Formats: sequence, C-alpha cells, structure tokens
Amino acid sequence: MQITWYGHSCFLLTSESGYSILTDPCDPETGYELHDLVCDAVTISHEHHDHNCLAIIAGSPEIMRTPGEFLAGEIPVTGFSSYHDDTKGTSRGENVVFLYQIDGLKVLHLGDLGHMLSDDVIEKIGDVDVLLAPIGGVFTLNAKMATELADRLHAKVLIPMHYKTPALHFNIEGLEPLLAANATRRVHHLNANTASLSRETLGDRRLLILDYKRN
Repeated sequence: MQITWYGHSCFLLTSESGYSILTDPCDPETGYELHDLVCDAVTISHEHHDHNCLAIIAGSPEIMRTPGEFLAGEIPVTGFSSYHDDTKGTSRGENVVFLYQIDGLKVLHLGDLGHMLSDDVIEKIGDVDVLLAPIGGVFTLNAKMATELADRLHAKVLIPMHYKTPALHFNIEGLEPLLAANATRRVHHLNANTASLSRETLGDRRLLILDYKRN
C-alpha cells in the first residue's frame, strides 16, 4: 500500500492493484491549496469545509460519508459512529471513523475524533496496523490522547494528521507534544509526502511523520 499525505486530514491510500481512496479532502481556506486530485473513492468523516471539499477532486469517484459497511473496489471499508467533541456531538457534531483493509493491512482514519473511543468500538475495530490520528487538540484529540488510543489499538504505525504546519491557516498544536508523548516509539521523519507500507516492512511501535504536499 502506498500512502500520500496532502495535508490536514487528507490522504490518498493506494492499493497494489492501483485502486485509490482519498480521505477528508480539505478546501483552500485551510492553507493547503489542492486541486484536481484523482482517486477512485472518497471517505468524508464529517461535513466541515476542511474535510468535505469535493470540488478539489477530478472525476466522479464513489463517496462514503456515513457509518456502515462498504466495498470500495475490492477494499472493505467500515465506518464507525463517533463525535467531533467530548459531549456526544453537542458542540461540533458527529464524526465517522473509517477502517480500510488494504493489501492485508488494517488502516484506521479517525477524522476529527474529539473523544476517546469506547471499549465496545475499540473491540469491534480490533488491532490496527496503521493509525491516522489527529493530534492538534482544540477541535480534536490532542497528542496525549492520540498516543493513548494508538496504544489501546496496538497500532504498529502511528501517522499524525490535523496539526499545525507552516501551511495551515488556523492555530492548533504542532508536532512537539506528540514527539514528547512517544519516547518509546521509533520516530521516522520522512522528507516526502509519500510512503510505501507492507506487512513485511511495517515494523512495530513506529511513529511515521510525513511531509505535506507543497505547491
């Protein structure tokens, strides 16, 4: 599987067959100026402008934006109900956590999760290979909570998203709290926005930091 980070919570997950799923496309107001992205399917965790901007996508991909079980090409996708805050959605609404099973890997995208997942949902998800987790706090989990959730899900690879970068136009926490909270994980900071992951190269207890796509 190849994973490409475009910025914020927007990733392109591409299987060995070439089928691709785009997550949470963000609009230019975020500071990430994306356009004409090509993919076969899209998942949208919630209906905020920095996660649901279909205008930046070329063509007419399949759209998944609700909880439930889906089949994207040959990729099983499951959406789990959750919330954008820690008050059951009263402040910022609902959120969908998406689980993808790609090339033998379980990849979990948390969207704008704002609370710790329940024991029941964690049990349903099971152990994950790759966790895409927001760490910026303010509107979502912070670094400490994301790290705790990664441990509870036994995530082999943790990839941060939704944090402050030079491109992002609003203020949330950056990478530093995550690095401080993950002293026992092996940190791999790539100077690229794309990485290839497989069962053989996955490793364990890794913190993988991608660069965002720059214009």
